[in-house]
Amino acid sequence: MDAHDVFEILIRDHADLLMVFIRSVVRNQSVADDVFQETLLVAWRRLPDYDRSRPFGPWLRGITGNVVLSALRQNRRILPLCDTELLEHLDARCELLSRNGRGDTLPEKLEALRECVRSLPEPYRAAIETRLNATDDTSTSVAEQLGINLETLKKRLQRARVRLLECLQRKLALAEVTP
Repeated sequence: MDAHDVFEILIRDHADLLMVFIRSVVRNQSVADDVFQETLLVAWRRLPDYDRSRPFGPWLRGITGNVVLSALRQNRRILPLCDTELLEHLDARCELLSRNGRGDTLPEKLEALRECVRSLPEPYRAAIETRLNATDDTSTSVAEQLGINLETLKKRLQRARVRLLECLQRKLALAEVTP
C-alpha cells in the first residue's frame, strides 16, 4: 500500500469529524469548504512529515487550525471570534469524541445531539436552532429574529449549551467533557 492509498484511507476516516471541527469556527459554507480543501492540500504536501506512531486526527486538525488562522488573517470578518485557544479547545473536544466508545460513529453522535436539541425547552431550542441556521453571523440579528434582546439571547444560548452538554454526557457517557 503506497502513501497515496494510506492518505486516502486516513482522510476518509477523519473527513466528517474534520468538517465538524471546521464548521465549529467557520459559519460560511463556502469558506468552510475552502478550508477543508486547503487542509487536504497541505496535509498531502506534509505527509512525509507525519509520524505514523501518533494519531492522525490531531495532526490533521493542527494543520486545519493553521489554515483557519491564515484565513482569519486574510479576512477578520469571516471568523470574528476565532483564536488559537478556541481551536485548541475544539481539538480537545474532537479528540474526545473520536476516542469515545459509545456511539462510535459520527452519525450516531450527531443523532444523540439532535435528540438532545429536541429535548430542550422551546426558548432554548429556538435560540440554538436560530443561531445555527442564521445566515447573518451576528448575534444581534438572531436576537431580533427571536424578538428578544441580546442579553436574553446570550443567557438562553449559555443555558442551552449547558443542558446539551449534560444530555450528551448521559447519552454518550462523555464524562471527561466539561463546559
